Amino acid sequence: MSENLDKSNINEAGKSKSNDSEQGLEDAVEGSEKALQKKIKSGSPSTRRVQRPHASPPRFVTVEELLETAKGVTNMALAHEIVVNGDFRIKPVELPEDSLEKRVKDIVHKAFWDCLSVQLSEDPPTYDRAIKLVGEIKETLLSFLLPGHTRLRNQITEVLDLDLIKQEAENGALDISKLAEFIIGMMGTLCAPVRDEEVKKLKDIKEIVPLFRAIFSVLDLMKVDMANFAVSSIRPHLMQQSVEYERKQFQEILEKQPNSLDFVTQWLEEAADDLLSQKYKNALPAGEGAAGSGDGPSPDPVEVQNYAYLMLLKWDHLHRPFPETVLMDHSRFQELQLQLEQLTVLGAVLLVTFSMAAPGISSRADFAEKLKMFVKILLTDMHLPVPNPDLLRRLPCLRSSEAIAHSAGGIGSDSERAGGSCR
Repeated sequence: MSENLDKSNINEAGKSKSNDSEQGLEDAVEGSEKALQKKIKSGSPSTRRVQRPHASPPRFVTVEELLETAKGVTNMALAHEIVVNGDFRIKPVELPEDSLEKRVKDIVHKAFWDCLSVQLSEDPPTYDRAIKLVGEIKETLLSFLLPGHTRLRNQITEVLDLDLIKQEAENGALDISKLAEFIIGMMGTLCAPVRDEEVKKLKDIKEIVPLFRAIFSVLDLMKVDMANFAVSSIRPHLMQQSVEYERKQFQEILEKQPNSLDFVTQWLEEAADDLLSQKYKNALPAGEGAAGSGDGPSPDPVEVQNYAYLMLLKWDHLHRPFPETVLMDHSRFQELQLQLEQLTVLGAVLLVTFSMAAPGISSRADFAEKLKMFVKILLTDMHLPVPNPDLLRRLPCLRSSEAIAHSAGGIGSDSERAGGSCR
């Protein structure tokens, strides 16, 4: 009797926490998917090059040729990313808080702004550094203008005339606050709507040095916005010319580095050999060998290419270099491969679970969704090494057994059978 009471109390407690657990599961699934993409994009050891095959004789190249080749590869990779990734955006550089580069940058910037503060505090003030900053701001504002912005260009050139500003500084008639007011107003005219709030905050800063510092900070953000606007503007043109452009760039690289297609050659030859061996295995009667298979017709090039791309979904990224022609999409193929592996395990778990569970369990719509969330969370790090290789097989199965046990009508023989299949 006491055991029954304990079980009922446990069931009631489980029901009271169901809503919170469902929300937690959804958050966990979303976090796991973001973590997976972050791990792929953070760089994997698969990009390390192993010893290249000696298919082409080595040749000496100059430093200039290497730099020119590297520049061509960088431009081609950037153009390819803009075309393929519709969400491609240039982001502001954010250095890690404890990095040496950030510490050096902070020290240098602090020294500069402290020096400017000292100059402006002198009697009479020294405006040499301040005028240089105004010149940099002027050039930045002019860079934001399009060819048709003639009126704004003339206005900026007239108000921020450095020669006139120097004369006013020498005669003690320079009003820095008035110049800053004009600069802020022009920034508000040229900035994207997303920067309106940052520009509005500049009007509340009264001290000159903090104001200049904030102006440059907002200008850096406006430069990023302008770069992203340029990217979105040239994307349609790049999409029309991308194939020919990449072909031309790769041909130039190939002329300078004749062995640039060694891994592609291995990849396609392996795909062709696999297709031939599969055809002969299916064509020959049982018990006969594959003698004379080299005399058969060559496989269709399109078929070889399709099969080669399927091979990339089962690629050994740790021990095999990626083919050169698809190297710029390496991370995308890795993500597809991991998603395929997760879907395979998820489908197997659902198939086994529903085949072992009672009909009442399989008819519940929420049961399948909850089970999928459980399995996705468990498979978040399935691509990482684990102490027990059998752990990835047991965990989803045990979780499905637990889900059956807590479902209505699933307690008893169904959960025992599902749990037994995990052993």
